[in-house]
Amino acid sequence: MKYYLIAGEPSGDLHGANLIEGLLKADPQAEFRFWGGDLMAAAGGKENLRKHYRETSFFGIVQVLKNLGTIRRQMQECQADVAEFAPDVLILVDYPGFNMKMARWAKEHGIRTFYYIAPKVWAWREWRVKAIRKYVDRLFIIFPFERTYFPKHGIEPIFEGNPLVDAIETRRTTLPTPEEFRRRNSLDQRPIVALLAGSRRGEIRDNLPLMAALSRKFPEHQFVVAGVAWLDRTLYEQYIAGSDIRYVSDQTYETLAAAEAAVVTSGTATLETALLGIPEVVVYRTVWWQVWLRPYVLKVPWVSLVNLNLGREAVAEIIQSDFSVDCAERELRAILHGGSKRGKMLADFGELQTIIGGPGASERFAARMVAELKTGNAAF
Repeated sequence: MKYYLIAGEPSGDLHGANLIEGLLKADPQAEFRFWGGDLMAAAGGKENLRKHYRETSFFGIVQVLKNLGTIRRQMQECQADVAEFAPDVLILVDYPGFNMKMARWAKEHGIRTFYYIAPKVWAWREWRVKAIRKYVDRLFIIFPFERTYFPKHGIEPIFEGNPLVDAIETRRTTLPTPEEFRRRNSLDQRPIVALLAGSRRGEIRDNLPLMAALSRKFPEHQFVVAGVAWLDRTLYEQYIAGSDIRYVSDQTYETLAAAEAAVVTSGTATLETALLGIPEVVVYRTVWWQVWLRPYVLKVPWVSLVNLNLGREAVAEIIQSDFSVDCAERELRAILHGGSKRGKMLADFGELQTIIGGPGASERFAARMVAELKTGNAAF
């Protein structure tokens, strides 16, 4: 069968690549075409990569407004390519701003559509639920709590675990020891606190200064910020100047594996950190009016995927609009070795691992997709 996948971010590229590998096992004759990145190209063939996410990633209202013409042209280009390829199914991987529009177009043109990794409608923009119900044939979810959310809105989703577990387990055996990590990056012997400041310029701008101020409270620890390769090092350096923070690039899992604890900007990284068994504090700095509006616009009581999946506050969430570090300092001290909250948090992470499910989710999702296509099951 023929599969067209669309992913627009690094995380989507990772999960799309693992899904492609699973689809090849379930359907060895599978043909692919996709928008994605290097990982999907490696899994499904470089010649089948039609557009790299580096060309399609526009984050924030300002960027989107500045590039409306480009986004519109890319949408038309994608639609034309999907029509020309005539796939048996269009698989949309997260990336809702673009992919929900593609879902509507596909429905109008009689193209079967699977949505893999549902939009976070349970947190905000709940109006998208109606569009999912109307335009998507099958919804594949990766968080256990979504199994009760979507049926309340007339959608019966498919859950087979979380593909993030696959990505972590694949990497776990290749991670260096803490000593080797220190040698590779010329770090000293102080215990490491990992800093994950986000993957977008705005997130780093808003959160890394807070992390730098926090690091000065812990001279006995070595703070290491895990940078991402698609952002220039100078972006990080302007915010850590004058601090003792060290910078490494494209070594997020390596940094976490060597760390005693972590300070993490809210997002997928909160779940990755927990699944690696590293105690964490979640911080997110934003403008004051967004903090004030949070109870009115956010549909869930927490922002971290750890707390959302456990259904309780297992990790501290510090959402603020200023650079006060007092609360962050207290919470970080509580999860370092000897801290009052460390043992309980590690036990919670063990429970989280059970809730999320074991490895093999990507293959299980792929097998379900192939089975759905062979049986021709109707939508919700």
